[in-house]
Amino acid sequence: MRIVADANIPFVQECFSSIADVEVMSGRDMTPQAIAGADALLVRSITPVNEQLLAGSSVRFVGTATIGFDHVDLDYLAQHNIGFASAPGSNANSAAEYIIAALLGLGRLHGIRLEGKSIGVIGVGNVGSRVAAKCEALGMRVLRNDPPLARLARSLPVGAGPRARPGQPLGVAPTQSRQATPEYVPIEALYDCDFVTFHTPLTYEGIDKTYHQADEKFFASLKPGVVLLNASRGAVVDSTALKQAIAAGRLRAVALDVWENEPDIDVELLELVDLGSPHIAGYSLDGKIAGMIMIYEAVCRYFGLAPTHRAGDLLPAPAVPRLDLPSDARDDEAVLAEAVDAVYSIRADDLALRQIEAEPPPARGRFFDALRKNYRVRREFHNTTVVLDDPAGTLAAKLCGISFAVQGRDA
Repeated sequence: MRIVADANIPFVQECFSSIADVEVMSGRDMTPQAIAGADALLVRSITPVNEQLLAGSSVRFVGTATIGFDHVDLDYLAQHNIGFASAPGSNANSAAEYIIAALLGLGRLHGIRLEGKSIGVIGVGNVGSRVAAKCEALGMRVLRNDPPLARLARSLPVGAGPRARPGQPLGVAPTQSRQATPEYVPIEALYDCDFVTFHTPLTYEGIDKTYHQADEKFFASLKPGVVLLNASRGAVVDSTALKQAIAAGRLRAVALDVWENEPDIDVELLELVDLGSPHIAGYSLDGKIAGMIMIYEAVCRYFGLAPTHRAGDLLPAPAVPRLDLPSDARDDEAVLAEAVDAVYSIRADDLALRQIEAEPPPARGRFFDALRKNYRVRREFHNTTVVLDDPAGTLAAKLCGISFAVQGRDA
């Protein structure tokens, strides 16, 4: 069996070579000629998988090591009996931790205290639900917006257990019972929030269309001084409307991990935002390997093979296994920001992306892709134990709420 895989999927050759001959290449180099003779194709979000790529090929299975799949034509795969698997939830915690790092970073940059502030989460699926939970742990008031999930919640009888559902909601969350389902609010309820963050897939039609959801009308509806974050898909936000809103002083701060027309991003917009990164919110090593293992197991099931690798076999020891934070008079959020920054510096990603401005325009797309391909090893917060004087206090609860382990100094 022959597999063609995106070289940016970590350990893909080491893992899949146990079941097939594996050829790795850049996801942007996958052409009909390049995948000729392949039985399976393993991609990330930069590779459009459609009739143009697959027509006449021998591909029998497509796997994407991503939680989203808007780059894959699922109808075409179904019509041609081609198997498919994605990695739902694999990097959701990584993306949620990115948002926490961005919130704390913007708070420190602009002197904004997060506790007590309101945040609207648009798309409450695998990522958005984690963002909501972590923000609540920080003492923020969370408003959840997800029309498909809201419709589903209304359709369930009280006390009904989880069940499968037709279609996918904005955030692709697991179905919950109505008793356990959080309250969903209409988009208008978010206009008075202090923060708004996007966690939806990119859809171009239908009642739940998300393409340019944040348009000129959306920005005009927000109260002045809102902080905006987007780590979903670039085209969920209309770049022109966003630039106009920033220029008009309607937004207090902006953090973007995703951009329209990647990898040829709008450098003028980058200059205007407070934090920018090259579509790496979900790029923790933990998330990448989890996604790879999910599609590895799916390939094995599809072709009737026995898997021989697990995620734990591939993860190295964390660079920061222990973090000692002495007790002093600092504000909890200053300590939280220090803990997060010790494990993941979002400012480093921002500074790296801003070097794109020094590149000639024709080279900027390659520079953006190189940042993603050569992204440093980043581990998730749960790999680090924070040592505190009071492991049962409010600071400890907040640290645990954003996934750190906590230990008393005398333990």
